[in-house]
Amino acid sequence: MFAGLEGEWNNFLTCSSYDRLSLSLFYPRIRIMTLSTLLILYICFRIKQVMCDFVLQTGWMALNKGNPGWDGYKPLFVHAGIHAIGTLILFLIFCPALWWFCLVDFVIHSLIDRLKAVMTRQQNWTPSNWKFWWSFGLDQEAHNLTHLGYILVIMAHLGGIAL
Repeated sequence: MFAGLEGEWNNFLTCSSYDRLSLSLFYPRIRIMTLSTLLILYICFRIKQVMCDFVLQTGWMALNKGNPGWDGYKPLFVHAGIHAIGTLILFLIFCPALWWFCLVDFVIHSLIDRLKAVMTRQQNWTPSNWKFWWSFGLDQEAHNLTHLGYILVIMAHLGGIAL
C-alpha cells in the first residue's frame, strides 16, 4: 500500500547533507506526489479537521463565534488560529515552501465559520431543527473542499502525481 514511500525514503537517504538540513523533521522532502503520499496527505487533513473542529474547539469557541462584535470575533479567531497552526504543520511536512497557506487557512476558516455561526444565531437554529444540521453539514463540506484545494495546490507545486 505504501510502496511509493520506499523510493522517496531512498531519495532522502541519498540526498546531500545540505538538502537533508532543509527537510522536515517528520517526512523526507517529496519531489513528486505518489498515490500513497496523496492518500497520506488526505488522511492528515481529515485528522487535522477532526482534531481542530471537535477535539480542540472548546464550548466557548463553538457557542460564541456568532456573537456580535469582539465577543464573537475573539473565539472565532482563536479557533481559526488553531486550524492555521494545524495547516502550518501539514505544509511544513509536505510542502515547506508554501507554509504561508496557514494564513490563507486562517482567513478562509474564519469566513466559513463566521457565516455559519451568524446565520445559525440569527435564525435561532438549534440542534432540534433540521436547518441547524444542514448548516453544520455545509460548514464541514466547505472545510473539506478547502482542504481539497490545498491538496491540489501542494500537488501542483510538487509537479503533479506519479501514477
